[in-house]
Amino acid sequence: MWTKHCASCNGKSGLGDGSKAAQLNTPCSDFTNAAFQNQTDGALFYKTVEGRDDMPGFKKKIPDEEDLWHLVSYMRTLK
Repeated sequence: MWTKHCASCNGKSGLGDGSKAAQLNTPCSDFTNAAFQNQTDGALFYKTVEGRDDMPGFKKKIPDEEDLWHLVSYMRTLK
């Protein structure tokens, strides 16, 4: 799911350096830094579902809530 929905902007390793990142008005976050990793799982889930600025919400693209939680769990591995 990460490769299909997230890597093009957020990068393969979550550094915010995906191939589409330069085209966005809002910089992508570095998911490996402490400020990102210190967010709660609920905050990451909410932001993934609802989106913000250039980032689309994924509640329609990934309708299975369990899959969205798997993405949150994957984000936690990006350290």
